[in-house]
Amino acid sequence: MHFGYIGISYKNATLDVRDNTAFTDSEKMKYFRALENMEMNQCMILSTCNRSEVYFFFENDSQYAYAKQKYKETFAKVDVEDFWDTDTDEEALQHLFLVTAGLESQVLGEDQILGQVKEALDFSRTMGYCKKQLDKVVRDAIHCAKQIKTQLRISEIPLSVAYVGISGIQKKCGIEGKRVLLIGSGKTSELALTYLLEYRAGEVVICSRNREHSKRLQIAASTRASACNAEIHICDFEDRYDEMTDADIIISATASPHRILKTEHAPQKFDRAIWMLDLASPRDIDTAFSKMTNCHLMDLDHISEQVKENLSERERLREEGLLMLKDMLKETNEWLLVSKIDSTIESLQLRCSEIVSDGLDYLNRKLDLSTREQAIVERTLQASLQRLLKEPIQELKQLETEAEQEKYKKVIKNLFHI
Repeated sequence: MHFGYIGISYKNATLDVRDNTAFTDSEKMKYFRALENMEMNQCMILSTCNRSEVYFFFENDSQYAYAKQKYKETFAKVDVEDFWDTDTDEEALQHLFLVTAGLESQVLGEDQILGQVKEALDFSRTMGYCKKQLDKVVRDAIHCAKQIKTQLRISEIPLSVAYVGISGIQKKCGIEGKRVLLIGSGKTSELALTYLLEYRAGEVVICSRNREHSKRLQIAASTRASACNAEIHICDFEDRYDEMTDADIIISATASPHRILKTEHAPQKFDRAIWMLDLASPRDIDTAFSKMTNCHLMDLDHISEQVKENLSERERLREEGLLMLKDMLKETNEWLLVSKIDSTIESLQLRCSEIVSDGLDYLNRKLDLSTREQAIVERTLQASLQRLLKEPIQELKQLETEAEQEKYKKVIKNLFHI
């Protein structure tokens, strides 16, 4: 029995390709049934926005070729051979472990993939395509991922410029209870608002050219704001300079091609420290603000260096994760190797039971044994044969290569006629 993998991911396929190679639930079922028709009944499909992967067990080359052909037929509109990766045995198993641990993710170390693997396993199990071997290797991959995440905490090292920038503001002046002017209502502003509420900002004033977008942002954050006793207000874009007067922190993240905060229109002096964070590219805030008394300005140039350092730290932790994964992967590979001899061991034990049954039938015909005596004789015969098989079975389990296993399996088959 071999472990196989076929898949397309963000590493070698564009978003358009990935959109056209995503499995629907009905396509998953169709693929499962196709493999079952070729006597492959262990399969898991992991289909996310960044990857479309199939993991399965197979016995021979023709089955593996069939699995690849069915993958091609599922996505006939795409020449999948130009984009896919395929692996078997140890390489396929290693890929599963890496993916599950987030070490192959576009955002290195992200947590979401672990839940997606769990869901894929549950779907396979529910549909009846998860047997002993598949359940074991995927659960081992999940256990490995949990250990790596718990010990290394890779995902806790921020890569978002919004998070890094606001964390920097938190370190410089603290955010709790402060009044924040947030200019912009796009994705970056939405993230910024989330982090501001996590740091328990006292009041956030959202300022945007599109008031409806501001309202949508306000409504979306209302529950979180209520939980931390924060107030969220909206102001017109034309009033942004007036709002600067009472703000402790100003954060700007618009898509404007021009500066939207200029010193000539702003208050000419600040009687207390004010922190400004420019998350836009091109810049929203005039750099001349940094020369004003009590005014402190951070922009993407300041943040990018920290993001690079954080990414470098994630890469370093990935190497540690690979070492941890290597040890756990070895245990799973050893288990799989032993499991490949299970059918031979089961056949030996079945042959043993047949011999015991035949011997007991013969004795019952020759001797007038009571029920108790029959039970004693049966247990004695069974124990004797098991004792005879004990050492050969132990030797079988210690075989280190599949080639050795195949050689011994043939010998046993011939010797015991199984």
